[in-house]
Amino acid sequence: MVRKADVVIIGAGPAGLAAGLYTARLGLETIILEKSALGGQVSVAPFIENYPGFVRISGEELAKRFIEHAKIMGAEIKGGEPAEKLELSGDVKKVITPRNTYEADAIIIATGASRQKLNVPGEKEFEGRGVSYCAVCDGAFFKGKTVAVVGGGNTAVTEALHLAQLVKKLYVIHRRDDFRAEIALKERLLSYSNVTPLWNTIVEAIEGDNVVRRLKLRDLKSNKTYYLEVDGVFVAIGMIPNSKIASEAGVAVDEKGFIIVNRRQETNIRGVFAAGDVTGGVMQVGVAVGEGIIAAMSAFEHVTGGWYAKKKVLKAVKIDFSKLGEETKEPRETLFKFKL
Repeated sequence: MVRKADVVIIGAGPAGLAAGLYTARLGLETIILEKSALGGQVSVAPFIENYPGFVRISGEELAKRFIEHAKIMGAEIKGGEPAEKLELSGDVKKVITPRNTYEADAIIIATGASRQKLNVPGEKEFEGRGVSYCAVCDGAFFKGKTVAVVGGGNTAVTEALHLAQLVKKLYVIHRRDDFRAEIALKERLLSYSNVTPLWNTIVEAIEGDNVVRRLKLRDLKSNKTYYLEVDGVFVAIGMIPNSKIASEAGVAVDEKGFIIVNRRQETNIRGVFAAGDVTGGVMQVGVAVGEGIIAAMSAFEHVTGGWYAKKKVLKAVKIDFSKLGEETKEPRETLFKFKL
């Protein structure tokens, strides 16, 4: 089946949802495609304390607000529909999924990035049996046990903070002699009595029987190897851009695979824009939202020819603010109840 729209956005994380609510509000027919969970990486963050306007909010709640906002503005969000192929030559761009072919005047790629793996013996074998990449998803399985987190950036420390409240003993393994995370995060983590950092250390293998039992570690200063008994290990060592589908269609990427964009979030192909973690740089929710907005504004100008052009007649935008709860004096807990 062929579906036509003004803009198709690939990815329903913060960048894609921000772009979608803007393009929809500007009068462009907008379809957002997402292969998995709506909300992207932010939806599994245990908490967020640096998104403006929220002193502290769960990632799940923030993602719900993004989704509802985009829907209210008129964006059509289609979850469980992965983009499998892009055809970007010509004025009409095509996004091909297992169900449909979408044709649009502009495409915004907001496919995000995935957790980088250690690529050590045992990692693949024990994935789902002690090896995890998401503390919020799997942390409860290790309540009262001994686990390790590998990594030293914001993601690793945030994961560790969530686990520290659940487990008996937590080791944080980092190849350097200090965390790269924000000071507030690392100070909070090190205040837990059950947390022990292992500096200048790398994982060389993950071992066990039916489940993870121990890690083979190497001390980079002494070059000695030793074993650490654990029930599980959470890997948070960096991100790999989900840009394969874009690069295969001719979108330029850098040596690490991140999509190359200019200040307007334009790629090397006219009518194709990119935003969020898939473009690299500072991977923060606020940055992704900002880039999504820029991509939306640039896509709007591309589709319409600009604010004062008559290239395209836009549809009237009708926003039902009664859905927001406060206006109808509904209890706040009903504010974000919606069917995906």
